[in-house]
Amino acid sequence: MWAIPEQHFTNKNEKVLSSKSSKCDGWRERQMSGRCMSVFGKKKAVLLTTVCFFWNTVWLFSFAEEPVWDESRAIRLFDGHSLNGWVVKCKPQDDDKRSYWKVEDGAIVAEVPPGSKHDYIWLVTEQEFGDFELRLRVQTFSTSKGNSGIQVRSRYDDQAYWMDGPQVDINPPGPWRCGFIYDETRGAQVWLWPDVGRPANARPEHAPAGWKWFHADDPSHPGAWNEVRVICQGLRIRTFINGVPVADYDGTGRLDDEHHQKRNVGRVGHIALQIHPGGNLHIRFKDIRLLPLNAE
Repeated sequence: MWAIPEQHFTNKNEKVLSSKSSKCDGWRERQMSGRCMSVFGKKKAVLLTTVCFFWNTVWLFSFAEEPVWDESRAIRLFDGHSLNGWVVKCKPQDDDKRSYWKVEDGAIVAEVPPGSKHDYIWLVTEQEFGDFELRLRVQTFSTSKGNSGIQVRSRYDDQAYWMDGPQVDINPPGPWRCGFIYDETRGAQVWLWPDVGRPANARPEHAPAGWKWFHADDPSHPGAWNEVRVICQGLRIRTFINGVPVADYDGTGRLDDEHHQKRNVGRVGHIALQIHPGGNLHIRFKDIRLLPLNAE
């Protein structure tokens, strides 16, 4: 995904914004201020309360319907000591920067020095996957200015040097964005969740209440790792960061549209880790496991 300037954010006093809950939240604010009855009348207010309760219940239960994790069936995508099963993809002029991806101390490491001039550099699984739950741990540092992400059901075009498909954003400079879903597919290239269009339109208030992300160089969480989960079933993609539900996206009508069908992405494809152009980056990935699922 696109990188943004370093900023300092807090998750205090934030609230969930979603297509199903935002109107209800606004109505609740009017109710608390004592204006609700005068605006809607008693019967309409009761009806709207019922509707809001229904939609919020649906939204909460959508995250509760999670597959049962079976460690014995999980595929280990990273063996802990080599990049076997992975391949680096980049433009020819960046061939000398393939070494930005390496393995150190049992983790896949992306190390980009300050001032490096390069385009996208991807680490891509050799295997393709359809429906699955992906679990991994990610370590970031507050000094990183660069952006990263986790592509799912994606595909690299060796002629155009482009990765098409949806991406789970990992953004160290603004960690409130971690877990958002962006579409790298040519002809799309917008946020899928939250549904706010262009990259610059994402805001801290779009993050869920209670979001949390830890930098390893934070004195209060030294050496911290973050738990990332991604569930892809049918055209639905869900993300969880450190146990907090972030995105629940139904891609019907978009992930199966002409752009995605043309690139053969959105339903099946590779997993990939991203080094974004520009900005120094130090990020680590480990314990990368994938559980195949039956389609819904």
